[in-house]
Formats: sequence, structure tokens, C-alpha cells
Amino acid sequence: MDKQLSSSEIGNLWMTFQQKTMLARLLEHFLANNQNNEVHNLVQTYYDQEIYFINELTELFNRENMVLPVGYVESDVKPSTKPLYDQYFDALFLRVMMKITIGLNALNVSMSYRQDITELYKRFLDVSQNTYNETTQFLLKDGVLTRPPMIPMPEKVEFVKGEGYMAGFNIFSEKRPLNAIELSLLYQGIETNVLGFQLLRGFEQVSEDKEVKKYFEKGKELAKQIIDTFSDILLKSDIQPPIVAWGNPTLSTESPYSEKLMMYLTNLLSSFGLTSNALGTSFSLRSDLPTKMTMIAKDIFDYAKDGGQLMIKNGWMEEPPQSLKSTK
Repeated sequence: MDKQLSSSEIGNLWMTFQQKTMLARLLEHFLANNQNNEVHNLVQTYYDQEIYFINELTELFNRENMVLPVGYVESDVKPSTKPLYDQYFDALFLRVMMKITIGLNALNVSMSYRQDITELYKRFLDVSQNTYNETTQFLLKDGVLTRPPMIPMPEKVEFVKGEGYMAGFNIFSEKRPLNAIELSLLYQGIETNVLGFQLLRGFEQVSEDKEVKKYFEKGKELAKQIIDTFSDILLKSDIQPPIVAWGNPTLSTESPYSEKLMMYLTNLLSSFGLTSNALGTSFSLRSDLPTKMTMIAKDIFDYAKDGGQLMIKNGWMEEPPQSLKSTK
């Protein structure tokens, strides 16, 4: 018989259940409305696997005598409402969500000690990786997604000479061109925030709660600020930022999702943004880049904190398993 689940395994399984039930509800509305056969098939394939995994998690919770989280249920989605976004948004969104789940599942594999839990997350990871690849290739084929800029192929190994390599804010020294690592991080940051900007435009458009609507508007402006900051850095290096013409909201004003679900998704994406900026700060050697990314990270942190407080205020934040029994 397997040993009792550890605290890290309990916590990760709880979070995974929240994420998977939330994503399943989103995809149910996509499936009820998308008229593009290829997009529909991509979403349907992933949705079927996601439902299978949710059922598997439910059985695991029951075997372990662990209370089943509420997560996100049928009442959190209205599949019959009109599409909130254009036909390619579904694939663009699914691709970004796979970026997030690839990172989370890889982390959860490294935090699992029981063999069955490790194998479970490895299967989750395989599905996320396959879906990411399928959505990426489809979007490239249809001309919806643009590849990152091309740079000259390196012909020899070179080492950094002098501290000028890190120059960024020194007005007496010229900024060096962006290296491939910095370029990739900036490009990915723009690509992700463009999707976030479009997502929050739609959420703001349909939210019926004044305070929540204002929160989505604030997030939309923050995403726009990040896009502008990163695009400006690329343009000053004579590099064209990514241009995405698809993924726009429709004119629908009826929300397909509960305020609770939209808030949770927004906070999940904010957490992903914090992680991405931390990565960018760590791997950028030009002094102006980590400074700008740190300032952006603070803004994202403050935004996520406000979102958490708003969820608590409205009774939308489910409490994770505790180390000690509550005395409430």
C-alpha cells in the first residue's frame, strides 16, 4: 500500500484540481461556440483528456480520504451564450495555458515523492507538451502566430570582455545589442501579455460587478503597459515586436463565465507573469532590463494581491488544506 500523501503532494493535487476544473469550464464554452473545425478538434481532444484526469483526481481524493475541493462546476459556465472572442482566440488561449501547465506539471513532478503521484504528473506533462506543440504548429500554419525574430547564426565561441557588456543606464556608454536570451524573454513577454490584454478586454466587457469590472480594466492597462515597455526595448534595437491580429473580443455583453472563475483565471495568469519576470530578471545581463522587469514585477504583484483581496471579499477563494486544524 502506498504511504500517506505528503504535504507537498496534497497541496499540489489540490491546486491541480482547481486549475483543471477551471480550464474544463472555459473549454466547454469554446466547444459550444467555435465554428473552426481544426480549432474545435484541438480543444475537444484536450478537453476529453482533461475530463479523464479530473475523474482520476476525484478517485484519488476518495481513496486517500481527502475531501474533494469544490473547484469550478457547471454553474460557473453558460455554454449557450454567444462567443466572447473570435475563432482563433481559443487556440491562442489554449497554447498559453499549456505554457503554464508545462511549468506547473514539471514543478509538481519534482515535488512528488510517491511513485504513483510522480507518474500522474508525468502523464499530465506529456499531454500539456503535446497540446502545446499541436496548437503552435496549427497557429503557425494559419498565419495567426509569428515566429520570433531571426538573428545571425553564431560562427564562433566568444566570451564577455569588460563590464561594458552590462551597460544599460550609463549615459556615457552605448547599450549593446540584445542577446538571444534577452530577445526571447522580451518576445515571449509581449506574446503572453497580448493574449492577457485581449482576455481582460473581454472580461471587462461582460462583468456585471462594478468592482470586478474595474479590476479587469486595471489589468488590461497593466498588460498594455508591459507590451509597450517591452516593444519599445525591441524597437530601439531595430527589432520588430510580434504583431497579433487575432484573438479579439466580439461585441457580446453576456458573460459566459462566473465572476469567480474570471477572477481566478486572472490571478493564475498574474502568477505566471511574476514567474516570467523573475526569469527575465535572472537571465538578463544588460543593466536596464532587470530594473524594468523588477518594476513590472512589483506592479504585477500589487495587482495580484488586490485580486486576492477581492476574491476573499466576495467569498470566491477556496481555502487550501491546512497544516493544523482550523480553530475558527
